[in-house]
Amino acid sequence: MTTTIGYATTPQAPIPSGFGHNTTAAEALGGRNLKGKTAIVTGGYSGIGLETVRVLAEAGATVVVPARTLEKARASLAGIPRVELQELDLINPASIDAFAQRFLDSGRPLNILVNSAGIMVPPLTRDARGYESQFATNHLGHFQLAARLWPALKQAGGARVVSVSSSALRLGGVNFDDPNFERREYDRWIAYAQSKSANALFAVELDKRGYTSGVRAFSLHPGIIDTDLSRHLSDDEMLAIYARDKQGRRVENRNLKTIEQGAATSIWCATSPQLDGKGGVYCEDVDIAKVVPADTPTEQPGVVAWAIDPVKAERLWRLSEDMTGVKFET
Repeated sequence: MTTTIGYATTPQAPIPSGFGHNTTAAEALGGRNLKGKTAIVTGGYSGIGLETVRVLAEAGATVVVPARTLEKARASLAGIPRVELQELDLINPASIDAFAQRFLDSGRPLNILVNSAGIMVPPLTRDARGYESQFATNHLGHFQLAARLWPALKQAGGARVVSVSSSALRLGGVNFDDPNFERREYDRWIAYAQSKSANALFAVELDKRGYTSGVRAFSLHPGIIDTDLSRHLSDDEMLAIYARDKQGRRVENRNLKTIEQGAATSIWCATSPQLDGKGGVYCEDVDIAKVVPADTPTEQPGVVAWAIDPVKAERLWRLSEDMTGVKFET
């Protein structure tokens, strides 16, 4: 296992922050002025990504929003100040490299990178390399993006990388022997859980490797939010997870968050001085999460120990470098 001189593991336990389940993104920001800061938010034109962009931009940051569908993104982002729209497809390595190079060519430091884009439980689809689409998009695409943007992150002298994970990771970790479902039957929920587990493990190892360059990393569960991410769910799944009635109308669900509440932990991880000197932790409800037993239901708060395990995190790092052909020059 790699070691970094001076690096101390941040305890995986609530601070506590003073915030909670109902905190909104604007409240989590706490009135901070982000003028002069530059952020990139993947998935920044829908759902909690869009709210993340809105709060960062209205606080004074310049926010670059990568988008696969530029026209859709342009319509969603209309009226938000200081937003730059750029083309990016996270499942396409050449597109990632081109986007990152355009940003590096601008000469700007990158203060905040929020990896918020993702796909959820689609039918089995593979990218041009043969990689399963959820692992390729949700994890490998962001791994390569952060690697290519590394010079700009180091240049910031105190950058933060925030990866949006999910409590669904409890359904299954990374299968290091068969991440692409080549020798086992595809299960879209297990594949989703694998990709979200990878998001959490990525933050653990990135924080350790980025420490000496002032780059700190965090992962988070945003909460249960009803967005278009759920488009591949069946009616029964929608009823169970998002508390919809048979006519598609929302019913009372105390666990369900608004989009403004769902973006709060992303904003907190990206900007809060409460996290200065900390990193590598999994957060939720605008605080560091507690560790819970592996059989804890997904709707209950907390993170399981294997999702933040440093040995697994380093193993995933090596696998990701092998699968992408990209080496982090930390």
